[in-house]
Amino acid sequence: MRNKISRVPVREQDPKLRASNFEEVCYGYNDEEAMLEASRCLGCKNPGCVKACPVSIQVPQFIYEVEQGNFAKAAGIIAADSSLPAVCGRVCPQESQCEGSCILGVKGEPVAIGKLERFVADRARKDGIKFTERLPSNGIKVAVVGSGPAGLACATDLAKMGYDVTIFEVLHEPGGVLQYGIPEFRLPKEEVVKYEINSVRDLGVKIETNVFVGRTVTVDNLLDKEGFKAVFIGSGAGLPKFMGIPGENLNGVVSANEFLTRSNLMRAFDPEYDTPIYVGKRVAVVGGGNVAMDAARTALRLGADVSIIYRRTEKELPARVEEVHHAKEEGITFHMLSNPVEIFGDEKGWVRSVKCQRMELGEPDQSGRRSPVPVEGSYFDLEVDVVIMSLGTSPNPLIASTTPGLNTNKYNCIVADEWGATSRAGVFAGGDAVTGAATVILAMGSGRAAAKKIDEYIKGLN
Repeated sequence: MRNKISRVPVREQDPKLRASNFEEVCYGYNDEEAMLEASRCLGCKNPGCVKACPVSIQVPQFIYEVEQGNFAKAAGIIAADSSLPAVCGRVCPQESQCEGSCILGVKGEPVAIGKLERFVADRARKDGIKFTERLPSNGIKVAVVGSGPAGLACATDLAKMGYDVTIFEVLHEPGGVLQYGIPEFRLPKEEVVKYEINSVRDLGVKIETNVFVGRTVTVDNLLDKEGFKAVFIGSGAGLPKFMGIPGENLNGVVSANEFLTRSNLMRAFDPEYDTPIYVGKRVAVVGGGNVAMDAARTALRLGADVSIIYRRTEKELPARVEEVHHAKEEGITFHMLSNPVEIFGDEKGWVRSVKCQRMELGEPDQSGRRSPVPVEGSYFDLEVDVVIMSLGTSPNPLIASTTPGLNTNKYNCIVADEWGATSRAGVFAGGDAVTGAATVILAMGSGRAAAKKIDEYIKGLN
């Protein structure tokens, strides 16, 4: 009978109401809803959901405990493999990972694994349940560069092994992309992000903010002078890309990174803060990923009429289906099969319109998606005040340029093997600094893999 029960819907804010506030869109499950949804799980003996999870959470086991009402036990099962369950339950692309491999999804709807993970994490937080068990300190120091998902996951596992871990964060608040990149309405900062970071601190991990590795201190300094036996680089990919079209230097053209950082980290959306942010009346967001959706939905909440310009069809949108659905519900316009070719400004140098060209899909490119091909003579103009470029990001080259012998590729990504080992002995790397912009859970998986390799490396020194 389990596969006969319909997937339990998640309660959400009304689209018209939430389009004007920064409160969280999804309310999540209550106890009864979570237990009912958990009862749909088949408890597969060879669960594809576990294999598809980058951090290998024991999904059937934790869901079974939810079904039985053993929420604390479920939280313990998740905590064994994930240091950020409330974050991952909210922002991970479960539809292409754990839920995408759920057997119920073959003929119907998969179990809402992500929503159940979020429920368990939120319930544990409300009940004051924490997991701080670790081995006795071995006195060996390991440095972690960056406090985003990769760094936090690596630091968590190393601390549990007994290492003395210090995270060095360039910004004034830890969390990396969780703080500056993902909006409040998707990921509450005080309630969720800070709580989960403090849970990492509870394991004994130290976090030093305002430390610019590559400027304030170098990797070599950490290894040779500060007494660290190994360094993990999880500094992310925060360097924005632009199109290189005429008019990109006009006032009102910004990267999604800058726009979201002003709003999320510097809280420009909050009237009590003085952080400047300009949205004008009409905003065009160029791109189709989750960051583009975040930028568009943020601009909408700041009072603008928002359009998204994407050069392929909706089928090829890389953003999560849920985020696209929410954006449409909130009134954001999508211009598909369109590509900007020039941005025009007024006499004062401010954006006044963007010229676009219609596209059609040709043959698949290296990513497997069909390449967009311009349609001759099919130009149209959009009157806008602001253009937000959301075309992806690459790692900042500073750390690599100040670390002799650390190899990078043509995209400024640090070259590392599947366990995070780099060309420099004692230096490991993971997350977006290695892969370029990817997902929170993939970054966490790389951080955990590197923690194992760091442990092996240090033990091999003795």
